[in-house]
Amino acid sequence: MEKLVACVQKKPDALCRLICFPWAGGGTSQLARWGNLFNDSIEVSTEIKTIFIFSSFYICFYLFCFNFFFCCSIGTYVSAAVALHLKEHYGLEPVHLFMSAAHAPNMQYFLLLMSCIIQPLKFLCFGEEQKKFLNVEANSEYRYLMECFMTTFYVHRLEKAEMNIPFSCDVTYFYGSDDKIYDVQGWRELTSGDVSFYEFPGDHFYLLKPSNESSLIKHITRCIENAGL
Repeated sequence: MEKLVACVQKKPDALCRLICFPWAGGGTSQLARWGNLFNDSIEVSTEIKTIFIFSSFYICFYLFCFNFFFCCSIGTYVSAAVALHLKEHYGLEPVHLFMSAAHAPNMQYFLLLMSCIIQPLKFLCFGEEQKKFLNVEANSEYRYLMECFMTTFYVHRLEKAEMNIPFSCDVTYFYGSDDKIYDVQGWRELTSGDVSFYEFPGDHFYLLKPSNESSLIKHITRCIENAGL
């Protein structure tokens, strides 16, 4: 399992787990050290390989305690796709979704953007590049495209989901004051839980500022402690 999920600071007595999804092209190195910044009741896991996330093995073996998702930029869409898969197939969902710097995945702007990558991804899946594409471990440059393909499939299902409101968990959305304007109100349409928004000084990469990171970690910790686990 260690090959699929990285946990820099293991906390066997933790009450819950914060699962961090990678930024586009940025990995999770910035988030991996969070395990040292949260208290012992919260374990931080990163670098979950998306190609394996959608398997029952992952569900049965890993989701044994309360889980929270944190994601930024395109990681927001990956986490939304994973959450929808868990909800539809296993009746599970994270206790809280912490999203950042991205459009709500059910908004028309995002759906149009995702539709633009479907054709090249179909070529990779069913064309001459199929073998290379599927062998993502030997060809790491295809990993990002695999994530896009799987995410696109499930995020489109957010628009067509049989459930009028897919989730019941709370959602918190973070953003930088100088970042471009995102259409984030769609999050209210995706959950029956509480939805809140928090602004930090900075641009798209506001999280890289130590003061912002510290404030964000304190806020996430407070939300987890108030979740009544």
